[in-house]
Amino acid sequence: MPPPLLFDLSKIDLTANPVFDRQAICEVNPQQFEMQQLDGILWYDKDKFLILGYKDVTDDEFWVRGHIPGRPLMPGVIMVESAAQLLSFFVRRVYGEDAFIGFTGIDSAKFRSTIEPGQRLWLLGHITKFKKGRKYNAYIQGLVNGTMIFETKISGMAV
Repeated sequence: MPPPLLFDLSKIDLTANPVFDRQAICEVNPQQFEMQQLDGILWYDKDKFLILGYKDVTDDEFWVRGHIPGRPLMPGVIMVESAAQLLSFFVRRVYGEDAFIGFTGIDSAKFRSTIEPGQRLWLLGHITKFKKGRKYNAYIQGLVNGTMIFETKISGMAV
């Protein structure tokens, strides 16, 4: 059984325009082209270290042709990369970290289901350790259509 959600999605308008769109993300995160795995930030709570972002999975993803032919499934490592990009954006844009946030570890990851092109991956994040200019830990949950697809605990540091 999956854990409870980090926050109540019913209190957030999931149809609203993002507070940060893909262009705003590109201004902060260095990942571009096929490695950009974060499309928007819909909501955040700076005081509680919470954020809601998303990735729209399309037929044009670089992995579709080969993972898995005839039944494309988003690789778990790309799901975790989406989570890392969410953490990096949050720390840099919302908390004003100037340095690049390097991905330093996956403390745990559990994959519960699959993601296919045409689906929106919601990323619910909570920063659990915040040492400005140093180290950051986060717990991220990935959902599609209200179902928890994965959860991970990751870390990053200012480089």
